[in-house]
Amino acid sequence: MQRIRLRYTKRGRLRFTSHRDFQRAFERALRRAEVPMAYSAGFTPHPKVSYANAAPTGTGSEAEYLEIALTEPRDPERLRALLDESMPAGLDIVEAVEARTSGLADRLTASVWELRLDGVAAEDARRAVDAFEAAGTVEVQRRMKKGIRTFDARSAVVALETVEDAAGTDSSPADRPTDRPCAILRLVVRHVTPAVRPDDVLSGLRAVADLAPPVPVAVTRLAQGLFDEETGTVTDPLAPDREAAATEPHTAAATATATAPA
Repeated sequence: MQRIRLRYTKRGRLRFTSHRDFQRAFERALRRAEVPMAYSAGFTPHPKVSYANAAPTGTGSEAEYLEIALTEPRDPERLRALLDESMPAGLDIVEAVEARTSGLADRLTASVWELRLDGVAAEDARRAVDAFEAAGTVEVQRRMKKGIRTFDARSAVVALETVEDAAGTDSSPADRPTDRPCAILRLVVRHVTPAVRPDDVLSGLRAVADLAPPVPVAVTRLAQGLFDEETGTVTDPLAPDREAAATEPHTAAATATATAPA
C-alpha cells in the first residue's frame, strides 16, 4: 500500500465550502481520475482518506493537508495533476509527496493566518494589536456543542502584527481588499484545545480595543505545520517526506514509472 500526502487550497468563493462539501468534491475527483484507492473493511467500505485540521467554513487557505492510501503505486506529481484537473477551480491540489514518515497530523501544531480588515485604518489596527499583546489574558466566548464557552484567546497567540503589504501572498484577487482603507494582520497561533480561531482573536481585539470592522473580515490560512521555537516560524510539514525521499530508495521500484489512467 502506497500513501500519498497532498496539500490543497481553498480560494475565492470556494472559501465558503464546508469540509463536508470538500470531501464530496474530492471523492468525486478520485473516481474521475481513476485513482486505485484502498478501502476500509466492514459493511460500508469507504476510501482511505485522512483529513488533518481543516480550516473553518468561510476562511480561505493555502495550506490544507490530507493523506490517501493506494493499492497500486503512482507517481505523486502525475497523481496530483490528475486530481487537480478533476477538482473545481479554487479547490486546487498544489503539492503531492509520497509519505515516508509517520505522524503528519502531529506536525500540524500551529498556523499562520492573514486577516484583511476592509474599512479599518492601519493605525487603528496597530493600536488594537498593541492592546491585545499587552494583555495577560483576553477572554472570549464561543458557542459550542455544549453551549457557550469562555476561554482565553491570548495564550495561544504566538505573534500578531500589522503588515504593510501582502501582495506577495498567494491569495486570490477575489480575496484582495478594495480601494477603501484596509488593515492587514498576520497571526501565528498554536493549535490548542479548545482551538483558538481567527474569529476568536477578532473577538479579543473587539474586547480590548473596541475594534469592529464594518464588513466581514477576509481570513486566509497561509501556512500550517510544526512551530519552531528557535526561529519562531511555522515549518513545512511535508519537508520530512521530501528529505526522506532524497536519501532513501523508493519502497516500490515501479512507483517512478507507474502512471494513472488518463
